[in-house]
Amino acid sequence: MNYKNDDKLIWYPNGSECLLKTRVFDVLSINETAPDGSRGDYVAVEAPDWVLVIPEISDGNGDDFVLVRQWRHALGALTTEFPGGVADSGETYEETAARELEEETGFRAGKITLLGVCNPNPALFCNRVAFCLAENLDKPGAQKLDDDEYVTCFRMNRDDVISGFGSGEFVHALIGTAPAMYMRNKAGNTSAKKQNP
Repeated sequence: MNYKNDDKLIWYPNGSECLLKTRVFDVLSINETAPDGSRGDYVAVEAPDWVLVIPEISDGNGDDFVLVRQWRHALGALTTEFPGGVADSGETYEETAARELEEETGFRAGKITLLGVCNPNPALFCNRVAFCLAENLDKPGAQKLDDDEYVTCFRMNRDDVISGFGSGEFVHALIGTAPAMYMRNKAGNTSAKKQNP
């Protein structure tokens, strides 16, 4: 889309300084010039891209997603989420999805589709999060978890998952974006079938 007067909104970077380095992200101070010429310092979190996987199983037992449960240290609670993790350098989003799916659930996917890419919070984060649909899952093998990773996985009805977000253990906001990507993809596939019978 083209918007009028965008040039009155754009800030220009002058440089950045790393304030804090951690194992999972860096905190930066970014100096920028506003459209009116004034300058300011703003905090940004620089991290690798993340990938979330939506593993779908449709069989005689129903239409389900494969979910994981794990402890989240900042929240101090267990959460139910889609599998996912950090993209390694040089990996495509689809490759990360396949790797994280197998590591956390033991499943391998016959087909992985990139559904979309978002920024987790553009006010603070520099990285992106990609959403991938994993289909044609085989029987699960053993999980391949990191030494400090404790994850269980299970199936849950697709409609129950979608309706459950924003309540109970479904509190991870990025995980709540996944159903929107999933439903947009399914709606697109249905539209394409109607147009091309």
